[in-house]
Amino acid sequence: MLKVGVTGQAGFVGTHLYNTFGLQPEKYERIRFEDAFFADGEKLEQWVSTCDVIVHLAAMNRHNDPDVIYNTNISLVKKLIETLEKTNSTPHVLFASSTQEERDNPYGRSKREGRELLESWANRNSAQLSGFIIPNVFGPFGNPYYNSVVATFCHQLTHNEQPRIDVDGNLKLIYVSELVKHFIDNIDETCAKSHDEVVIKTIQLPHTVEAKVSSILKILERFKRDYFVKGEVPSLDNPFERNLYNTFLCYIDHADFFPFKLKLNTDQRGSFVETVKLNSGGQVSFSTTVPGITRGNHFHTRKAERFAVIKGRAIIELRRIGTSEVLSFELDGNHPSFVDMPVWFTHNIKNTGDEELYTIFWINEHFDATDPDTFFEKV
Repeated sequence: MLKVGVTGQAGFVGTHLYNTFGLQPEKYERIRFEDAFFADGEKLEQWVSTCDVIVHLAAMNRHNDPDVIYNTNISLVKKLIETLEKTNSTPHVLFASSTQEERDNPYGRSKREGRELLESWANRNSAQLSGFIIPNVFGPFGNPYYNSVVATFCHQLTHNEQPRIDVDGNLKLIYVSELVKHFIDNIDETCAKSHDEVVIKTIQLPHTVEAKVSSILKILERFKRDYFVKGEVPSLDNPFERNLYNTFLCYIDHADFFPFKLKLNTDQRGSFVETVKLNSGGQVSFSTTVPGITRGNHFHTRKAERFAVIKGRAIIELRRIGTSEVLSFELDGNHPSFVDMPVWFTHNIKNTGDEELYTIFWINEHFDATDPDTFFEKV
């Protein structure tokens, strides 16, 4: 079992990486990191000494004073190196750099010089170092106005703000889960090599999609128009649009938006309700649940899912992995409604009525069935 630590664990990429390590507890032991460790030499030394692998993500991306960005990022790298040498620790270090290395700006210089400092440390100490040159990253839980324009647009559109394009350039993008897979594959590959074989390399990660800022905004505006007004699921056949959709869902104010009320059509024959209107495929299923029983208590990392109650009463609960806040929604089949489950939110549904609960489930299926995407954890 590898003991892995992530500086910047609480950040956008750090959260995804830390949670993904947690999906394989038999393989990785996560050594928790707090940003305050950089100001506490004793705690940083203890943390560094414990880790077999360190992924250094901690960095400042934006600040009104460019010199603060440069000085902060270089200071963090130097502090890490000083602690590694003081404790005689030689873990496999992965360093997250950026394609902005090639630009003459304070952030790009801090990343390039930080990587070079770590290369010198690795050479002096016969240690393993993997320096990643990373394109623009997007995905769920990114901070708007900080991590990416995708995060900013998603936040603005789901909070009734008007997005604005300052420069309509081409963006070379990688989805955060794809980035995390590159990190983990590198860790596994390096771990498989002989411990005496020193590997110091720079890895230029390819982008997986290139799109104009205006094209991305048009897609997200379509999501808002169709989803917010009609509750309609867009086409998810295109991997980029599927990743954008899963990102978009995570910026909705779930507590206010759900449950989404469906249109109930009733006449002398009975009633009719459209529960899922799709522009792509997936799996639709139906269940009955006896009173008092809870289904679910699991989460997905890639699949979108919808629960629609059509008969009986239920409570649906959601909790984002790694947090303690639980969102609770009451649904009643007399007023059919649904709740959509964002990725990385563990969820369940409980029959709170006196009769059988009838629920329709939809989940999009666009993945290799041999690659697990359902992980059990109680809300």
